[in-house]
Amino acid sequence: MGVKGLQYFMERCCPEACVTVSLREMARQHVAKGTATSDTTSPTLLVDSMACLSHWYSCRDWVCGGQWREYMALLESWVEAFTSAGIRLVFFFDGVVEEKKRQVWVKRRRRVNGEIAKVFRHIKAHGQQPGRELYCLPPGLATFTRFALRSLGQEVLCSVQEADYEIASYGRRHGSMGILGQDSDFIIYDSVPYLSVEKLRLDSLTTVLYDRERLCRAVGLSVTQLPLLACLLGNDVVSEERMQHVRNNAMEMYRQSCPPPRAGAHQGQKVLAVAQLVSSVWGREEDEAGLIPPSLGLSATERELLQRGVRSYLLPGQEPPQCGDVSADSPDSACVRQGYLSPEMLKACIERHVAAEDFMVYNVVCGGVVECSNSLEDEEDTELLPQALVFKACRQHIYSLLLHRHDGSSDVEAPAVREWFVYPGNPLKEPEIVRPLPLSLSGVQPSLELLWLGSGPEVSALRLACFLSVFDCQDFSELFGAVDDCLLAALCLVTHIVFQVPDLSLEDVDAYLSQAVCLRLKRPQELQHIKLPYLCSRAVQLGSLYVRGLSHLLGANCASSCPLPSSALMPWQSFDGRLFHSKYLLAHTGADQMVLLDGDSSCLSLFLRLREKLVESCRRRGRALQSRPRPSTSELRLQTTAGPRGGSAHAGRPASDRGNWREREEATGEHQHGGGWRERGETRRGPSGYEKREKWEQRRGRGGGRGRGGGGGGGEQPPVFHPHPQSFYQDGGFQNRSRPPRPPRGRQHHGSRRSYQLSPRWSQPPAPGP
Repeated sequence: MGVKGLQYFMERCCPEACVTVSLREMARQHVAKGTATSDTTSPTLLVDSMACLSHWYSCRDWVCGGQWREYMALLESWVEAFTSAGIRLVFFFDGVVEEKKRQVWVKRRRRVNGEIAKVFRHIKAHGQQPGRELYCLPPGLATFTRFALRSLGQEVLCSVQEADYEIASYGRRHGSMGILGQDSDFIIYDSVPYLSVEKLRLDSLTTVLYDRERLCRAVGLSVTQLPLLACLLGNDVVSEERMQHVRNNAMEMYRQSCPPPRAGAHQGQKVLAVAQLVSSVWGREEDEAGLIPPSLGLSATERELLQRGVRSYLLPGQEPPQCGDVSADSPDSACVRQGYLSPEMLKACIERHVAAEDFMVYNVVCGGVVECSNSLEDEEDTELLPQALVFKACRQHIYSLLLHRHDGSSDVEAPAVREWFVYPGNPLKEPEIVRPLPLSLSGVQPSLELLWLGSGPEVSALRLACFLSVFDCQDFSELFGAVDDCLLAALCLVTHIVFQVPDLSLEDVDAYLSQAVCLRLKRPQELQHIKLPYLCSRAVQLGSLYVRGLSHLLGANCASSCPLPSSALMPWQSFDGRLFHSKYLLAHTGADQMVLLDGDSSCLSLFLRLREKLVESCRRRGRALQSRPRPSTSELRLQTTAGPRGGSAHAGRPASDRGNWREREEATGEHQHGGGWRERGETRRGPSGYEKREKWEQRRGRGGGRGRGGGGGGGEQPPVFHPHPQSFYQDGGFQNRSRPPRPPRGRQHHGSRRSYQLSPRWSQPPAPGP
């Protein structure tokens, strides 16, 4: 992101180019000058939303899956600070990853994978969230923030090519007041002023303006020479390594001509040296087509790369259009899908995408590629499948809806989609090729034109049927209108997870459903004050899995032409990280259902209704959903450090299960591109999918009893920790348990359970079957 070292140089070596400004005063002057060319008279500030996410999400908790209602309140306050000052906001989001920047994207994803591994190691070692040095944004934050801002009445735009370029182009075209972001590329674009979100003080609406004119005076360049400076320093198009030899030559020349006192720090020297080189070679000799001086002595390949990098900064009107240089990610590439969608439908896809009204549709139809960034997934947890595999069948159904041909060419196979999904074991060397999978509908699969443009009750029913079929939940149609849309969506999501994840237990389902039901009655302040005695790494991953599933619900809903309102699929309607974590701990420590539902009889009744529908669906599919309470690492540590218990403290998991996905796959020779879990059919549907899973479980050594007891040796069972369920809650949160835990209660001791009975549980997991 941005030009290597340039912002550091401006702040440390060229402070006169970093000007503290009042946004209120800037807005007043902007109106007085009458420089805006847009339809509105309000001063317009363009927001690089991707750079703002970490500033917007300032919630204390981030590891449990997201504090979404608290986040919504913070987002609303942020927007209000600007609108109350008379400043209009236009939010931009990245809509594509351009292929020329794919390797940069992959490199960053791999780096974040390493950080996530450290996060899980910290949770297992300490039972709590790590510090800000390992901070990761909650999954799906960018996706759901688009819809959050739209719900707040804000204008949101999604890019069809490089977002920075579109922001700079929009600002120049409309005479906007400025760009708020944190990317030094905005210094290079000859566009409107660049303002720092990192330096923003919301209470006073002041920040730092990075003045490109003052920078140019300091380094002896003109604004038109900045793109070449940026490419020689290194950016997302021209890597820092490719121009290292040019910088080395520039540094040698600079040190010969400048005395040491003026040279300053190394980073300052580098920028000044490259600027001096650009100034010395820039003249009438430059190539008018590419603005690359021949005297730089570059190879043909390097010259072509540098030329592409320089042109990436030239906005419309700053150079003639380049013939035959259309980006593969631009709307023009939609022509490759002409055989599957009409021009009218392609236009609709692009318009909805740009207006941030859909998710996934444009990328599939117009680009044929879908990507998903890092999720909080524990590479050492060999029980839970990565989210990319859990929801693969959903995506295949969505691809079928979007790409299925209806011109009588039934023998023509729908085009495959290239997937770049980050998960443990995927080296990201190349995309995975994923084929569409037809939906299981009673009739012929409808065309996208009918779903999007049709009308009448029959079409409405067809849209709902398609949406439910994506998740194999057609039998839930009777709940449509009978329960809140957000709960119907949550039920579909949890049911699909149950179908795809063999190790999901009844306790996990209870945690998912109870928090979705209880969330409706919670205020953001209550959710913030939920106290968690410890964190469980497995619950962290299950929370992330749920939120990623919501984005698949959103994609299926958009492809089906929104049988459910998009607002019902937002995480703040059915998920809160701390609330889910608290329900998970309660469910796995034997809490009564009434306690699980906060003592609210209406919530309990709704919970039981949803639970019964899920269990009934599992029964019909042959999915045996079992009760399998499991202690967390922190629980085991509490017991094993309290005194002799016939065993030693350990990581809470048999040693045989501590290997990561990649090691297990390599050991069995199954890890190949496009193979592994995919060859074993984990994401297939129906009974045949479960047969595949049985074989898969045998290969994973289920005889060792992973998740069902059975240690690494000696047949020793880990102790199960059963605190009294009432000890958890105080004012909607957990108490700090200062007393030792009570011993497990037998099945005959009902206590406060009244007429509500827990499903049969065991104090220790059963021995593995034969």
